Amino acid sequence: MLYLHDVWVNWFEGEENGYNVCHFHEWRKEDVIELLDQVPLIKVDTTLFHYIENDLSELPQQLLHHVYQKAYLRKNHERIQLDYCFIVTDGTGILAVDTIGYTVPIRKSRLIPRQEQLVYEMVESHETVEYSIEPDGKREDAYHILSPNPYMMSGLTRKERQLKQLLFMALDQLHSSNNTAEIRYWYTEWAPERYRTIQEMDFEDIWQMLYEETQYGWSDKHLTLCENLIKGQPFFEKLWEVENRPKVN
Repeated sequence: MLYLHDVWVNWFEGEENGYNVCHFHEWRKEDVIELLDQVPLIKVDTTLFHYIENDLSELPQQLLHHVYQKAYLRKNHERIQLDYCFIVTDGTGILAVDTIGYTVPIRKSRLIPRQEQLVYEMVESHETVEYSIEPDGKREDAYHILSPNPYMMSGLTRKERQLKQLLFMALDQLHSSNNTAEIRYWYTEWAPERYRTIQEMDFEDIWQMLYEETQYGWSDKHLTLCENLIKGQPFFEKLWEVENRPKVN
């Protein structure tokens, strides 16, 4: 089995979508970085890699068996054994995984560029290890407003992705209110030129149009709608503050 040593990881916990597991250039100074003293490296096929990267489903038992207690975390000069921690690659994507003792990929991290390059070099001449999974990765219909399809997040920065998910959370709450006057107000804020048409539409049609139109990209218009929608809602306001606080020097 292949092993990497002295691997810096920035764990993103409970993320089923790979776009929320940030690459090194999006790591922040306030992120908690850990050092893996030793971690097994496995080359798998692309289907399994995407399954691990974009889902929180059960990992193959054989894979778990192969990596059991072979990784170590270095913390305060101690070497701590981890049950199921490994680095997985299909030769293109690379992901560190720690199940924190469970059988699903609870924590995920990207690697720093120098170690990514090392992974590519190490697996170049190695065959793919075959593991069986059920089902074949994440189905398209598993995506929804609170777990957006990757195309909605394509090209966005970490901050923009987080704020877009906050906007979708607010829109989802707005949908549950089923308040026609309220949804008319917010869609008019989004598209004031359609005021007259909006007054003749029902709740579901207006909400669907607003949701569909906010799916594409990220702009000042999205930002303003998000900021206004969450006002007076402490939980949402806290998430907003986290993404808009001054950068740590």
